[in-house]
Amino acid sequence: MIQNVGTHLRRGLASVFSSRTSRKSASRAEKDGGVMAEGEGYRNPTEVQMSQLVLPCHTNQRGELSVGQLLKWIDTTACLSAERHAGCPCVTASMDDIYFEHTISVGQVVNIKAKVNRAFNSSMEVGIQVASEDLCLEKQWSVCKALATFVAHRELSKVKLRQTTPRTEEEKTEHSVAAERRRMRLVYADTIKDLLTNCVIQDDLESRDCSHMVPAEKTRVESVELVLPPHANHQGNTFGGQIMAWMENVATIAASRLCRAHPTLKAIEMFHFRGPSHVGDRLVFKAIVNNAFKHSMEVGVSVEAYRQEAEAHRRHINSAFMTFVVLDAEDQPQTLPWIRPQPGDGERRYREASARKKIRLDRKYIVSCKQTEMPLSVPWDPSNQVYLSYNNVSSLKMLVAKDNWALSSETSQIRLYTLEEDKFLSFHLEMLVHVDATQAFLLLSDLCRRPEWDRHCRSVELVQQVDEDDAIYHIISPALGGDTKPQDFVVLASRRKPCDDGDPYVIALRSVTLPTHRETPEYRRGETICSGFCFWREGDQLTKVSYYNQATPGFLNYVTTNVAGLSSEFYTTFKACEQFLLDNRNDLAPSLQTL
Repeated sequence: MIQNVGTHLRRGLASVFSSRTSRKSASRAEKDGGVMAEGEGYRNPTEVQMSQLVLPCHTNQRGELSVGQLLKWIDTTACLSAERHAGCPCVTASMDDIYFEHTISVGQVVNIKAKVNRAFNSSMEVGIQVASEDLCLEKQWSVCKALATFVAHRELSKVKLRQTTPRTEEEKTEHSVAAERRRMRLVYADTIKDLLTNCVIQDDLESRDCSHMVPAEKTRVESVELVLPPHANHQGNTFGGQIMAWMENVATIAASRLCRAHPTLKAIEMFHFRGPSHVGDRLVFKAIVNNAFKHSMEVGVSVEAYRQEAEAHRRHINSAFMTFVVLDAEDQPQTLPWIRPQPGDGERRYREASARKKIRLDRKYIVSCKQTEMPLSVPWDPSNQVYLSYNNVSSLKMLVAKDNWALSSETSQIRLYTLEEDKFLSFHLEMLVHVDATQAFLLLSDLCRRPEWDRHCRSVELVQQVDEDDAIYHIISPALGGDTKPQDFVVLASRRKPCDDGDPYVIALRSVTLPTHRETPEYRRGETICSGFCFWREGDQLTKVSYYNQATPGFLNYVTTNVAGLSSEFYTTFKACEQFLLDNRNDLAPSLQTL
């Protein structure tokens, strides 16, 4: 059952499932009283829309909408959505990475849509979509997507947010994955620090021609702003969008001093607000070009706040890194001059910018790309482990959230579901087991014990314990069908406990490549892109155990044989899993009890 991975389906497979009309989503709808969330006219109750006509006062020297102005509109729309759910004032806590796909010209319309994806104790994640519209040409373009975190704030009492109730498949997916994104945000600062410490950062400072370099100090910018009532909400806290706009302003000036042209902002790394500022505060913005690559540059911006001119202590309230390019008449990036960093802190920022560029590319590639765009096996290294783990868990959660699973068969209280979508064939096995959910999770988390119940696993070796939640295993499986060679897999196993009541325990599996475990002539290398277990607590000592898998080319014939009822391998293996859980429910390894 370990062999899995999305692959292109042959047209002939469609007939295998043409008679499967039972829907898992239908049974769920019955439990909810038959309410069809995707019915015509449905709208998320937290959704807020804003449309703004871009006027000359909103634009820069190129006649394009200022990114600072766009950030203010984004923050306002997201805040209104958060407050609609919370029923009280909310403040911006962070804004995830933003990648700008298109510029917006004067006379066009900006359409912004925001809705709460998930609420936690006192914070919530808000998803934002931004599009531009040309009224004359009747065309629309996607500009960017963003994720913001807002915190509900009430003066006299602590806020406990009510949970959101996802209705559509999209809402269920975003609700489920939001917990994983929150986990990544909470360790964001430590992750970046560890990556910058452990990465081997290559640079060519010594080999560059210093006569054609621009000293970094020439790009330094410092600007002060006085927070006035129009910059703040009714509680006197400065709008997060206003601070982001001021940060974009000084960053653009710093970038312009390097390139002697009008730069275009392409990406913003996560904004994280370390503390509030209020009406009457003085905010000091500092920006400098940290590094210039061939076609892009990174500008670092920091924000400090103080109350009175005589005040010695300044509060660091925000930092961000922005990536700029310079476009020619054909909108192609121009070559930039080299930067010469100052000794000491300047050289440190220069090398850290090189490391952050790699981290950004890893994060954008692994986290943002669609499942169909992912290669089967992704190289694993310390610089991308957090994002591979995120992608591993979120991919499984998105597969679980699909509404169009079709019940294929049921034998001995084990249900087999199938799903054909996006050129993938997936299957899902489900059963109820009289074992506590935590016990089932801990037992199946130890992949080294999988050969005890899964005959498709001949041996399992723990290659590396990455951290308490993630581990890499080398799995050897017997030959399938007419194959003469056994298969082997190098798999990243990512484990998660529930974030809230109702969330499942998760064990997600996907293939990775390691230089220490390359493909050998002895085995045929198998791969998996999305598979794993979910465990839902159904009652005292009663757990719903579900296994999900996408079929790889080498595994496809085996899957369709089972789905068509020509083999009972799936049921036999899953029954063995059930017996394994029952036999060992009181015999947990001490090392697993800390998971």
